Formats: sequence, C-alpha cells, structure tokens
Amino acid sequence: MDIGNILIAVFSPQNLLLMNIGLFIGIIFGAIPGLTGNLGIIVSLPLTFSLTPITAMTFLLGIAWGGGFGGSITAILVGTPGTAGAAATVLDGYPLAKKGHAKKAIQMALTASCIGGLISAISLLLFSPLIAKVALLFGPPEYFMLAVFGISIIGAVSGKSILKGIIIGCFGFLLGMVGLDNITGIMRFTFNSMYLFNGFEFISILLGVFALSQVLVQVYDYYHNKNNSTNIINRTLQKDDNLSIKELRASGKTIFKSSLIGSAIGAIPAAGPVIATFMSYNEAKTKSKHPENFGKGELEGIAAPEAANNAITGAALIPMLTLGIPGSGIAATLMGALAIQGMSPGPMLFSEHGFEVYVIMCSLIFINIFMYIQGRTLSKYFALVTKVPTKIITIALMILCTAGAFSLRKATFDLYVLVFAGIIMFYLIRLGFPSVPIVLGLLLGKLAEDNLRSSLVMSNGSWDIFVTRPMSIFFILLTVFMLFGVIKQKRNEKLHST
Repeated sequence: MDIGNILIAVFSPQNLLLMNIGLFIGIIFGAIPGLTGNLGIIVSLPLTFSLTPITAMTFLLGIAWGGGFGGSITAILVGTPGTAGAAATVLDGYPLAKKGHAKKAIQMALTASCIGGLISAISLLLFSPLIAKVALLFGPPEYFMLAVFGISIIGAVSGKSILKGIIIGCFGFLLGMVGLDNITGIMRFTFNSMYLFNGFEFISILLGVFALSQVLVQVYDYYHNKNNSTNIINRTLQKDDNLSIKELRASGKTIFKSSLIGSAIGAIPAAGPVIATFMSYNEAKTKSKHPENFGKGELEGIAAPEAANNAITGAALIPMLTLGIPGSGIAATLMGALAIQGMSPGPMLFSEHGFEVYVIMCSLIFINIFMYIQGRTLSKYFALVTKVPTKIITIALMILCTAGAFSLRKATFDLYVLVFAGIIMFYLIRLGFPSVPIVLGLLLGKLAEDNLRSSLVMSNGSWDIFVTRPMSIFFILLTVFMLFGVIKQKRNEKLHST
C-alpha cells in the first residue's frame, strides 16, 4: 500500500474541511442531552450521498468522535451526560465544575478523549485482523458473563451503600424486562399499553434519571435553602484554570490504561461504552493512592472514563470492517453508510477497497488531532456556560429534556416516562440512592437475560457451559476479583472516614 498516496488523500482540502465540520457538529450533538453523536450521523447521512466514499466517511467519523467528547460537556457543566458513555464522567466532572474548575475538567476530558481516540485509531490500523479473531470467540455464554461482570461494577459506583446500589441496579434491570420477550413472544409488564410493547425508550429514562431529577433537586434546594444561593455550578471561573502538564502527567498512566481497556472492550460487538467507562473508572479508583477523593472532583475520575469512551468508538469499527459485525450503534450506522457508498463491510472489504479503507483509518488519527485543536480553542467558551444564571440553565435543561425525549418516537408517552423517572429519582436521591446503577441495570440487564437464555438453550439447560469455555471462565474470575476489590475498597474508605 502506497503511504504517500494515502496521506495525499487524507490531506485533500475537501476531506480536511468536512472532517472539521463533522467534528463541530458531533460536539454540538453530543453536548445536548438526547441528541447523540449517532443521531448526528443519521441526520447528516443524506448530505453524504454526493460525496466520495473517503470524504463521506471521514465527515461521519468526525461526527462520531466529536459526539464522544461532546457528551462530557454537559456531564461536567450541569451534571447531565449528553450520551450514555459520559455517565461515568458525571461522578467527578460535575463536582469539579461545582468547585469552579469547569475549564480544567473539560480540558482533561478533551485530552483523555483525544489520547484514547488516537490509541484506538492506531489499534484499528495495526491490529484489526488479530483483535477481530479474538472477538469472534465470543458466544452467548461469554456475552452473559461480560454483562455479569459489568453489573458487578455497580458496587463501585454505589456511593456509601452497596446495598442501595444493588437495589437501584435491580430496579433498572426490571425496567429492561418490560416489553416483548424475544424468545417466548410473551408481553411482560406492559399493562396492555402499546407504547410498552418494545419496552421503555432509553433516552427518556436517561434524561429523567440524570437530568430532570437534578432539575428538581436544584429547584428544591433553591426554595428550601435560606440564602437561596444554591447554584448548579460555582460561578467563579479562575483565570489560570487551565490543565497543567503536572496534572496531565499524574493522570497519564490512567489515561493509557483506560484507552487499552476501551480498545479491548470496543472490539467486542455490542459490549457498549458503559462497561468500558465504568470498568476504567473503577480500575482508576482501585489503583489510586487517594481513592477517597473519587466522586468529589478527582481529575483521574474524569480521565479514565473519557479515555475509554473515545477508545471504544474506534475499536468498535474493528469487527464492523473485518467481519461485518457492528460493535456499537454508531458502528451499525457507519456500516449502513459504507453500504450506501458501495463498500460492503466484511472479510472482502480490505481486498476490494483496501486503499479507501486505509485512508479512512489513517484519517481517524488526524480527526483526534483536529478535535484537540477545536476543543482546546473552544473550551473557554464551553466553560462560559457556567456563568449563565441558574434559572436560565434550569429552563433550558427542561426544554432540552422534553425535546430529547419526544424527538425519537414523537410519542407523548415518552414525556410521561421522562417526568415519572425524574420524580422517582428525585425522591430516591433524597433517600441516599445513587442514580448511576439504574442505568447500568437497564443497559446490561437485557444483555444478560437474552444471552443467559441462549446459553441454556445451547447446553440443553446445563449450567456447565459457563465453566467449560475459556473466555467465560476468564470473566467469572474477573468478576470475583472485581467484587473482592470493591469490598476491600469500601472497608478502606470506612477506615479512612473514621
């Protein structure tokens, strides 16, 4: 393959222009709750019909990468993740912004995202055939144990009480069971409502649990706080509030490790960003010298999930390009975009369209570089959002929540779900329940249930299938290790607090 011609194609003026336009669009879509990067790709897809395959894909990949970083902006500024992958960023990003370090938090998220994206892009370029072979080993038993491993992370994000985290996680698991049973065809917990036949719309639950509940908390605090001084964020922005080299170096090992975790999990079809981000967050917290600082505005708590979040975006393309198996929702959309351009993903893609594929993969490296330039230039403007009065942000957040919940199915029912989820979560927060486990339960519960039943069908009802397959055993051991680590960590936190 001629590297010179590949670089000439990457640096064509039209390619560079649309790459940067895509990044900007992706950041905007990712930053607005309900308008994900994937939605940005879908909306922009008709614009690519007249473009060459290379230019079209780099434009759409720019939206995908920008959306990955954009989700962290509202997660940090107003405690509402723009995307599911940014849910873990809220844990430390929002508390740090409340201390007046919004710009620093955004810059850490940006830097970690770009490094994670670069590592995954290089992995895609160099190791895609090898990693795809490993991903091919996964069957229903491995997916089930992967989901169990992901659910075990609930203990690490449950605040002071693991029991409350497990309870709220099981509630999320129950919400994921609503709708048509894929195997028996029986309707479960639908109460004869046609709107529940396909289950709850995830965006409505996400916005209700994270966004609307926070709006209600802010309103409650505003009217019950005697000095009425409670704000979403500390409005003081320090002039020299930039991320220092020393702070970046301190998080360097975490960023690198989280990027590898994101790249490895991203190569597994349908694993999703939630497992990678929370696994990376927990790993950073467990190995930290000051785990008690996590959840209070720790920079490593931002770096870990953001590096994993963007690393998974690139790695998810590995099974899509080499096997024709999309590793994520974004990869599935990009797979359709490739098909529209006359390039069918799969084993023959590299032999039939090798030049175009390598140009696209090389473009990912420069997409991350340009994203850093754009993000660094605009981060001060993102941080200015914190100077907007609390009342205006609250109203805007309500509007965005309503628009985001209504936009997908155009159903008033989804607005009812939004309000119901927000009110329930508001009262649960006041009782000391964490919000993150409900999302983990909702996302991973369905994956666990479907693959458990498929595994038992494969083994004629025998549970031995989970202890006779190497990858399944690996995840069992990893889950046990995780649980013991979490228990030990909680004990240490109690000792430090006393």
